[in-house]
Amino acid sequence: MTTVNPPNRAAAPLPSPALAASAGPTPGMSDETRGLWLGLLGVTVFALTLPMTRLATGSVDAPQLSPWFITFARVVIAGALSCVFLLATRSPLPLPHQRKPLFIAVLGNALGFPLLLGLALRQVSSGHAAVLTALLPLATAAMAAWVLHQRARLGFWLCAALGSALVVVFSLLRAWQHTGHFAFEWADLLLLGAMLAASLGYVFGARVTPELGAERVICWMCVMALPVALPVAWATWPEGSIHTASWLALGYTGVFSMWAGFFAWFRGLAIGGALRVSQVQLLQPFISILAAVPLLGEPLEAMTVGFALAVVATVFMGKRLATPRP
Repeated sequence: MTTVNPPNRAAAPLPSPALAASAGPTPGMSDETRGLWLGLLGVTVFALTLPMTRLATGSVDAPQLSPWFITFARVVIAGALSCVFLLATRSPLPLPHQRKPLFIAVLGNALGFPLLLGLALRQVSSGHAAVLTALLPLATAAMAAWVLHQRARLGFWLCAALGSALVVVFSLLRAWQHTGHFAFEWADLLLLGAMLAASLGYVFGARVTPELGAERVICWMCVMALPVALPVAWATWPEGSIHTASWLALGYTGVFSMWAGFFAWFRGLAIGGALRVSQVQLLQPFISILAAVPLLGEPLEAMTVGFALAVVATVFMGKRLATPRP
């Protein structure tokens, strides 16, 4: 769930004051600095989700774990950790009016996003996926405007259109490099679906975050998905030999990408201020691209980095203009 930019992580409501205060002061370091470091830690965790998922799934020519198994196995891992957290904190069950938003968040963040991402990463590099998913913050803001009936400024929609156009051009150029034809790859449509699923889940998860706290929203999402995840993970358990690196990558997505990363991210937002800390999210696609070099041996292509820079620039401007009009 790259889980619950999972709600737009930058725009998500913050954890409860009690959870934020529990971090305690750090001598010699301001709250803003601690928040920035925690935010950077969370963003780095999320950025590694793309190369780790690619490492877990393998490629079409050398497949490893099934995207279906990865999706549901990582939910099982995160769900087990969530049960421990919820029991340790004696968290009450979600109230009836909180369950529908949580259920939609489960479909979008816990199931839809990782499945579509895993299927796409069987066919394209993690660097390619990083450029397309760099639009996720703008996609989440647009989803919020649609679902919550907010009126964003014209400049925001222009930035969203420009960023989308850059992604389209990038996808067509990559397709021409690989096939000699200008056409969309099936993986690009899967990545688009992943972004839509994630942004929908983020918006509905954000609805109940002020009441439950961000950590409990993440945990309840994982727990609610367990009745489906457990039997499907069992049914799709891989046969044959799987590389140890793929198993370790799966463990990373379950423990860190879908669970622990959110604790650092939301705590950073609470301590350092959402407006300032959220800006480190702009580093996420570049961390993904750079991490894929040692982890996967992917080349550092100038075109990929260039388009990532251009897309991130539109995201930066769009976030500045995303404030709804009265």
